[in-house]
Amino acid sequence: MTVASLHPALRRVKVVPVMSQVSSGAPRRQQVVVVGAGFGGLEAVRRLRDCPVDITVIDRRNYHLFQPLLYQVAAAALSPADIAWPIRNLLSGQDNARVILGRVTGVDRKGKMVQVGQANVPYDVLVLATGARHSYFGNDHWEQFAPGLKKIEDATDIRRRVLVAFERAEVATNPAEQAALLTFVVIGGGPTGVEMAGAIAELASHALAADFHHINTKLARVILVEAGPRLLATFPEKLSAAARTDLEKLSVTVRTEARVTDCTAEGVAMGPEFIPCKTIVWAAGVIASPAGKWLEAPTDRVGRVIVNDKLTLPDDDSIFVVGDTAAAANTDGKPIPGIAPAAKQMGKYVADTIRQRVAGKPALPRFHYVHQGNLATIGRSSAVVHMGSMQIKGFMAWMLWSLAHIYFLIGFKHRIVVALNWVWSYLTFERGARLIVGEANVGLPQSPEPKAH
Repeated sequence: MTVASLHPALRRVKVVPVMSQVSSGAPRRQQVVVVGAGFGGLEAVRRLRDCPVDITVIDRRNYHLFQPLLYQVAAAALSPADIAWPIRNLLSGQDNARVILGRVTGVDRKGKMVQVGQANVPYDVLVLATGARHSYFGNDHWEQFAPGLKKIEDATDIRRRVLVAFERAEVATNPAEQAALLTFVVIGGGPTGVEMAGAIAELASHALAADFHHINTKLARVILVEAGPRLLATFPEKLSAAARTDLEKLSVTVRTEARVTDCTAEGVAMGPEFIPCKTIVWAAGVIASPAGKWLEAPTDRVGRVIVNDKLTLPDDDSIFVVGDTAAAANTDGKPIPGIAPAAKQMGKYVADTIRQRVAGKPALPRFHYVHQGNLATIGRSSAVVHMGSMQIKGFMAWMLWSLAHIYFLIGFKHRIVVALNWVWSYLTFERGARLIVGEANVGLPQSPEPKAH
């Protein structure tokens, strides 16, 4: 039975058995399988463009997502198409790369096979770049009430919840229910939580202010909850304090050293305190993909695969792990952060290592991550930036944040579209993507059925 017969999507992938290649006398090209087309995986694939290897890219979605701007989709500032690109389109000019749309279910290390459903894809070199998902610290039942923000479906779901809350508040007659509908709780004071809280506050105070006539959207409460002593724990304390001040200027209530003990359809509990609210956003923690289970390899406490200084498994140099999936230490012994620049640098290193191997050249020195800085935006004209000894806040930081994100977007068209959207929003306070996708009438009063005559 052939691989193509097991999985229809694999019929387009050129998978030639090793023995047939040898018997034909043709030199056998290395089979490189990359699982995940995020920042790390895509960087590795594109840097192998002119390398004499055959690459198979496997992803359960057909697009590459620019995750740092996902919160802007959730806050109705951008559309999903502004920050996502079809993988096949990105690799359409790369003859040595093929794409499989499918979900990986396991890895056979002994047989050197990646299991995609019922099919097996052979590899000589495997690159796992499968990212991470949100973690509820053992309270997975909270997810239905407090969605995280890791994929487009999450962003459009949160956007729907936020916009529907205003729609329901517009027609609510019970003051307590209306107050709960106009209360938004964001859990987690890292960059995602800070950016999400600021974006919802601006949406309520500016973009939606003229759209509703029975409620004052400016009175909406946005509460940012952080279990630690301060926001943006990886930033210097000065910038952390500046971020809090800027959020409070947007009327965001910041609660630090506040640990969430329950999330329900009615609100958020923090010990004996209960906050009635209908919209909760989770930005408090992540857990790695199941890659560690596939490999039966050691992982850290959040499921990231422990790799050596060459980004491979300690006992198998044919398997690389990069990005949020990898638990790696830098040359100074500090853990490498799970951010986009780190994933891209890992992808570049893996590609260069594969090129060295194929060319029969000496191995590269250990991987060294160069930290390019931390950036977070609080809202319109406000951000904090930490680069080396440089600490910037306010408008100049916001400009630097904007330029950095536009630079890392893929394709000239997307850079122009996003830049124009931001300029328009800055000048007019408008949000052009206020679309409710899904059950828009949840909780709204229904018109009575016409009586039959």
